[in-house]
Amino acid sequence: MHWTNLFGVITVASVAVLFVTGIVLMVVYAPSSEAVTYLGPYEPLTGATASRAFDSVMRVSFEVPGGLLLRQLHHWAALMVPASVLVQLLVTYFTGAFRRPRRGSWLMLFLLLIFVLAGGWSGYALPDDMLSGSGLRIVEGITLGIPMIGTWLSTVLFGGEFPGRIIENLFLIHILVVPVGLLALITGRARSAFTSQPPQFAAGGREENNIVGIPLLPNAALRAGGLFTVVVGLLVLMATLVTVNPIWNYGPADPGNASAGSQPDWYTGFLDGALRLVPPGWEFEFLDRTWTLAVLVPLAVVGAFLLIVALYPFLEGWIMRDSADHHILDRPRNTTNRTSIGVAGVILYGVFWAAGSADIIALLFHLSIETVIVTLQVALLVGPLAGFLVAQRVCIALQRKDRELVLHGYETGRIVRMPGGEYIEVHQPLDEYERWRLAAHQPVQAVEARPNEAGRLRRVERMRGWLAVRLLADRISPTATMKGEEMSPTASRPSLADPAPNGTKP
Repeated sequence: MHWTNLFGVITVASVAVLFVTGIVLMVVYAPSSEAVTYLGPYEPLTGATASRAFDSVMRVSFEVPGGLLLRQLHHWAALMVPASVLVQLLVTYFTGAFRRPRRGSWLMLFLLLIFVLAGGWSGYALPDDMLSGSGLRIVEGITLGIPMIGTWLSTVLFGGEFPGRIIENLFLIHILVVPVGLLALITGRARSAFTSQPPQFAAGGREENNIVGIPLLPNAALRAGGLFTVVVGLLVLMATLVTVNPIWNYGPADPGNASAGSQPDWYTGFLDGALRLVPPGWEFEFLDRTWTLAVLVPLAVVGAFLLIVALYPFLEGWIMRDSADHHILDRPRNTTNRTSIGVAGVILYGVFWAAGSADIIALLFHLSIETVIVTLQVALLVGPLAGFLVAQRVCIALQRKDRELVLHGYETGRIVRMPGGEYIEVHQPLDEYERWRLAAHQPVQAVEARPNEAGRLRRVERMRGWLAVRLLADRISPTATMKGEEMSPTASRPSLADPAPNGTKP
């Protein structure tokens, strides 16, 4: 079992903790915006006006035995799930595990991330403290900034004027829509993994039509169960020792005030950051409406980014005319341009994410907020392109290194004198399995654009061919075999029976 396969177990373990703790907390939590007077044991807030939701969360934290541990366990698990899902997406992308026949599994993994984000955002607001109230006020502003439908959409979401019945609405999303979606998607991915051949990295004996590895029962199941137990134990340890979301320090939400230095949970920081990077004053009048680009542009950019992520397997398959099933995973270095595109996307996400904490960065490093924003705006424009080019050169360099290893083996540091008087270094050839891992690579090759029946080359086909050559096709030849021959898609695995290259001593 490769280590990259273990993040799914982390996701399942964290979701299980969320479900168990959420069911227990739901018994005590009161999803109501009704105003009450807090009379609990936390004296600094005694007599303060708060919602019934805030009062119930304070009761869980200070009066219910083990309530604070359950709250913090629930919150830490909620922070863990998006991290594990994001890592799963990255591993799946960079290894090419999204290709046929697993494109549906990729879509389910992407939708799992969306449901996790929705669950985290809705749960973030349920305590109805000042921090979550400030976040909801930002959401209201973004919603109202959408032309034509913004006012109607805000009324539906909040159930009237802010804050309306937002707690009641989000509670239904949090306990009904999100759990059902998570269960359906996790079940669907498990069924897909069980019914289809598992993907494997290239190694001795592994080919597209066979499976080489440990059996599911009992070996893989026992390993997964052990990791499941470890993840739950670590979450309990974190909930016991590390405070998270101390709402008593923030106080109850107040529509007329906002919390200074408020930050969203880390997994939604990229959405907030996209808003901060747009220059102020971007708006125009059209159809007797004010179109605020400071809201529309970030929504369009983030929406397009997420849409490309969701549809990437289908886009790559269409561009490269790839309709074959793939069960052997790629090493990221061997798919140069796909890896470079992924690095560019990670940098884009990272810049958005950093911009979500621009004010904290300015405060900690004693910089002006304008300097931080301008720097991140430049990074947003330059960073993805620079990351693409650097990743491309690194992948090519690593491919050339692998090529040299396959051709000449490892350097041993031993210098010997030949009968003719020349000196050479003795190289240690790779064993059969290592050569298989390095050389069994099929390059991504561009397919020529095809004219239609009338002999004309349509614009779509031209664009398809241009994208194939410029974005996805490999730039250099694949790793060579011991004979120095290029591996073709039908080439068999390297064999130790091949003669050693010149200058190499066994």
